[in-house]
Formats: sequence, C-alpha cells, structure tokens
Amino acid sequence: MSRTLTLAALALLLLSACQGEAPPPPKSVPPWVLTAPVRANGATELELTGTVRARHETPVAFQVGGRIATRHVDAGQRVARGSALFRLDPRDLEQAVQAAEAEHAAALSALHLAQADATRNRALQAQAFVSRQALDRTELVVRETQARLDAARARLQQARHARGYAALTTAADGVVVSTLGEPGQVVAAGQPVAVIAHDGAREIEVFFPDSVTPPRTGEALPPEGSPLALTLRETAGAADPDSRTWRSRYRVDRDAAADALTLGSVVRVRFATAADNGGLAVPLGALDERAEGARVWQVVRGAVQPVPVEVIALDADTAHIRARLEPGSRIVALGTHLLKPGMAVRERRQ
Repeated sequence: MSRTLTLAALALLLLSACQGEAPPPPKSVPPWVLTAPVRANGATELELTGTVRARHETPVAFQVGGRIATRHVDAGQRVARGSALFRLDPRDLEQAVQAAEAEHAAALSALHLAQADATRNRALQAQAFVSRQALDRTELVVRETQARLDAARARLQQARHARGYAALTTAADGVVVSTLGEPGQVVAAGQPVAVIAHDGAREIEVFFPDSVTPPRTGEALPPEGSPLALTLRETAGAADPDSRTWRSRYRVDRDAAADALTLGSVVRVRFATAADNGGLAVPLGALDERAEGARVWQVVRGAVQPVPVEVIALDADTAHIRARLEPGSRIVALGTHLLKPGMAVRERRQ
C-alpha cells in the first residue's frame, strides 16, 4: 500500500513538471547590411573610349573629271610628298589641249592678218587714199583679234594644266587612311578618291553624352606606357541629332608619344568632371524608389530609417542627390528593398 502511494505521488510530481511554462524562444539575429558613407558632391571620374586621329586628315580629289585609269596606293600605305596616288585616262585631256592649240594658232594668224591690214591702211591714209574712218575700223579689228588671241592663250594654258591634273599626287608625307576610287570609275572634279592622314601631331576623337560638357583636359590610357595628357582643341557646334553625342578632338600634348598611338586605334580616355554644385553623392544601389519618391536608408544606432532625397543626376555608379543628411552619414548601399523603418541591422562597412 505504501509503495502504491509513493508511485502515485511521483506521477503527480512529474505531471506538474510537464505542465510548467515553456522556455522563451531565442531572439532573431539582426541581418548584415553593406553600408557606405554619404559624400559631398565634387569631382568625379568619367572614363570613355576615343579614336586616334591625325591632326590633319585630308580628302584628296582630282581637279578635273574623268575615268580613273590606274591606282597606285592601298589603304594603310605610307606615302611621301609628291607620290602618285591615282591617274586619269589622259586621252580626252590631250584632245582638249590639241583643240586649244589649234584655236590659239587660228587667233594668232588672224592677228597677224589684221596687223598687216592696219599697216597698209596707215600708209594709204597718209597719202589720203583711204579715209580716217577706214583706218579706225582696221585698228579696231586688230584689237579684237588681239583679245581673241589672249582668250585662246588662256584656254590653252587651262587645257595644259588640266592635262597635268590627270596625275593625282599627295601634298604631304602621311598614311593613306582609305581609298574611295577604283580603276575604271568615272569621277567628277572635287569628288574624294582617298583620305590622307598627315604625319605629325596626333589627336584623340571622343564622343560625349549630350548631358556632359567636354572637359578642357584629360588623359589617354594607352595599353602600354604611362598616361598621356590631353587638351581640348575643338568641340562640335551641336550635338549629333542621331546619337545625341558631342564630338570633341583632344590634342596629345607629348609629341614623343605620337609613335605609340596607331592611327584608328581605340584607347581609353579619362576625364575629371565636376558634378552639380552642392548636394551629396551616394552609391547608385542606395536609392530606393519603392515609395512615392526616391529615398535612402540611414543607419542610426543600429536601426535603419528612410530619408527622402531629390535626385540631381545619375552616372555609371553614383547618384547625386539633395537630402537632409550630413556628409559622412552611413547609409545602406545595397538591398534596400528588404528594409523596413526601425529594422535592426548589423553594419558591414564598404
């Protein structure tokens, strides 16, 4: 009997222990967030690509029209001043010279005849055999034939010059950038048949977005060697209507570097551009636009709070904003879509 009471008392004790309060659940651990400091707006770096060009790139063309007979150069070939590039079929030009020579000869003969008539009439007029009026007419004929001879002489000179223009030569040492004419092609006077890049100064052509004002200076970053200083020489008067870019040409300041820059090659160029005066700069990933306006999340005593911002400008990885934030404040740089006001976080600084 006593053993039965003892077992019953033990069972009641175990039952009361099982019905006690459960232990509290473990607290959740705040998540890690990557944070970055808010910076005051200042100079930012803009990196683009540019194309190496010659300071002078001259399209060359014949001064007379005709059919191309021969081509003496190919694209990429070096040429010296006076080198032959193309030659026209000279037959039509030779015939034009022959016709001008014949016209000149006829005008010269007419002048000799008019001068002989004038000489005879002067002698006859002195003896009163012809009137003064007749002498004036013969002298007028002399002046007219002299004028025709002068015109024929000028046309003959033009025809001879045109015959000389059948050979197209280069006016400077350089490299043939491109050839636009082929043997057998009929070209008009002034129609470009090649482009020559002159030796000497090299430039880099850069196209800027229409929202960026081309800086006055910059630097080129060739594949090998140290950076090369650049100075703005010219900017297009208007943005390209199709690409909405500004074409700019930068002079390479160090002449010794010209040999390291291959015409037509693409190089990286870097510029320091000033952001909008005033305002702040934050990582682009810090912007949160889930609300009615843009905002960033500031970390204050281990918790995040949203701060409304006004976006001034955006570039590749930075947002330029205005907000009630002090430079140096810590904000969440990534993953802002997961945050809620007052949420506890642990910082991992960028």
